[in-house]
Amino acid sequence: MVVTGASSGIGEATARLFAAHGWEVIGVARRADRLAALEAEGVLTPIVADVTDAADVARLRAEVGDTLHALVNNAGGAVGAESIEDGDPEDWRVMFETNVLGTQRVIAALLPALRTGSRDRGVADILAVTSIAGHVVYPGGGGYNAAKHAEHALMAVLRLELGGEPLRVIEIAPGMVKTDFSLVRYRGDAAAADAVYADVVNPLVAEDIAEAIVHAAELPAHVNLDLVTIKPVAQSAVRTIHRGPLTPRS
Repeated sequence: MVVTGASSGIGEATARLFAAHGWEVIGVARRADRLAALEAEGVLTPIVADVTDAADVARLRAEVGDTLHALVNNAGGAVGAESIEDGDPEDWRVMFETNVLGTQRVIAALLPALRTGSRDRGVADILAVTSIAGHVVYPGGGGYNAAKHAEHALMAVLRLELGGEPLRVIEIAPGMVKTDFSLVRYRGDAAAADAVYADVVNPLVAEDIAEAIVHAAELPAHVNLDLVTIKPVAQSAVRTIHRGPLTPRS
């Protein structure tokens, strides 16, 4: 199986859990050192590649080979939280290339191998880690909302286009997950990133999302989790977050 964005966060946790369940994992990311460390632990076989680079994706296809049982499109992320008026089109370009075009490139490249894999497993899985930002908008989320809405639409169209084939198209849409996501979004500003999770009791962690991903892939072949939205209990909606202890009303 292939996991993109496997060098950290949700991708790393997913690779680790699949490996613990006995899957042979190919981890794809740009950071060679991180992949090498995971290879040394026996978690994955590394392929250093950028999913937005056509040549890298062509090499990925060649190195994966003719048979693949599952693909987890996890590479993505957000850059900036400016308004649409103040947004930098370059940030938007980066978000679209990673979240949307990168997902499309990898799926298109690996579909032949997934079709072959479905013949001996009975099913093959194409999964994307999107976001609740792909379903509900919020101020300051313009670029990321647009990119994740597009990725959600991509997966929905793919599900229609692959109808009649033993290929499951699965979307996992997390809410608040405490990883380095916010640190990247706020361009390394640790204070701004920490404020996102301040006083939130038990925000989700990468391992929580990995559990859902592996569960979806290991369900019986006739069961498809089309769309799974995952939020911590403290998060009622995208920007409706309870900060402080969770206590029952008297």
